[in-house]
Amino acid sequence: MCLQKELELVADNRNIRVMTDRIVIDPKICHGKPVIRGTRLPVSIVVGSLAGGMTFDEVQREYGITLDDIRAALKFAGELVEQEQHHPLPA
Repeated sequence: MCLQKELELVADNRNIRVMTDRIVIDPKICHGKPVIRGTRLPVSIVVGSLAGGMTFDEVQREYGITLDDIRAALKFAGELVEQEQHHPLPA
């Protein structure tokens, strides 16, 4: 699911944004950072752990998440970067 097509839900007076079936943004969980659904594990920790050299298996064991959760975190991060606007510096 593309970030532009995110589904917004309002529940218990909270604005919960479902970014994918596995990534959620809820202001009451981790200060609104994107997390793996059903956890308090930020996407940034998953991506950072992989960038730091952990394997997929190590991340799964360390944080108790699935391979699909890891893939969703990477996809979310990639889509976020893709949406960034780039402004070339003057030469």
